Amino acid sequence: MTSKTTPLHQTCLELGARIVEFAGWQMPIQFSGLINEHNAVRNNAGLFDISHMGVFEIKGINPKETLQKLVPSDLDRIGPGEACYTVLLNEDGGIIDDLIIYDLGIDNKNNHCLLSVINAGCTQEDLAWLKKNLTPHKIELSDAKKDGVLIALQGPKAIQKLNEIIDKPLGNIPRFGHRRMQVKINDYKESFSMFLARTGYTGEDGFEILTNKEGGIAIWRQLIKNGVTPCGLGARDTLRLEAAMPLYGNDINQKTTPLEAGLGWLVHMENPKDFFGKEALEIQNREGIKKKLVGLKLEGKAIARKGYKIIYDNKITGQITSGTWSPTLNEAIALAYLPTEISSLGTELHVEIRKKLHKAIVVKRPFYRRVS
Repeated sequence: MTSKTTPLHQTCLELGARIVEFAGWQMPIQFSGLINEHNAVRNNAGLFDISHMGVFEIKGINPKETLQKLVPSDLDRIGPGEACYTVLLNEDGGIIDDLIIYDLGIDNKNNHCLLSVINAGCTQEDLAWLKKNLTPHKIELSDAKKDGVLIALQGPKAIQKLNEIIDKPLGNIPRFGHRRMQVKINDYKESFSMFLARTGYTGEDGFEILTNKEGGIAIWRQLIKNGVTPCGLGARDTLRLEAAMPLYGNDINQKTTPLEAGLGWLVHMENPKDFFGKEALEIQNREGIKKKLVGLKLEGKAIARKGYKIIYDNKITGQITSGTWSPTLNEAIALAYLPTEISSLGTELHVEIRKKLHKAIVVKRPFYRRVS
């Protein structure tokens, strides 16, 4: 099967992007280099093409009530202009995917509209699961991205950089707030509609922008012209790992529950409404979890990669789910599932890297937290 390309593909090539295949898409892994791109996001602003991700609109008379069965988070806690991070669960409490749900409010046909952004590698599976559970209740599901562009602008100067090119003030949009707006930008004559959300996957402030192909290319080019650094998937991974944000397929999957993954704050057991996996999570709450996702720091410069074995008391007790060298902290960090009894902060163990044992210690997550 031929890999798909995003509307920004040619623009990325013009900027010298190194392209790799990811989740069926041809995506930039890096431009000027991972360290430079990573540091740009931590200190200034970086720009990511995330048009490979799935974006769906969910609408009907009361879509929240129906969607509530699929997620453990109380969706009534968000209103129009607000959003929440949550997870889709199966009947056993396993995570089908993690996603953000945006409340768009009521449209001119009196339909309540929601927007959902999901992982590229899970799009078809998620879509099938949603259709199976939503369409019988007359909830309409549609592709909100089509051939458009989804961009992430991340970093402490993200607001400043975006304010430089569009004619609308942005500072009053709160974290996880969003709005639709008609905008004009420098060097582009036509106005166009843009969905703007103050969300991201780097541990920094910033925005995710959904718009049409022409508007997206214009925004991308103007931000680059104004000094924003183009970034690839490599920096995106080191940034999210420093912030201990899970990657689906590595740190969470259908065999891990939110409680095991340290996402218990997404599970609102006090909500009287039922949801898939609620009974399994109630049992875990009552009896305790047997494994736990933890943060690790390694001594020395060896990097623990996905699948590397963890040794404790001369026994294999787990394996790395994600690992990298942290450019911000200048040390090796990783995530891994450990048996609960050895998951306490300060526990010392070893990671087997190229047939040698390297000392590691369980530390608090996230590894990096932005100072507001």
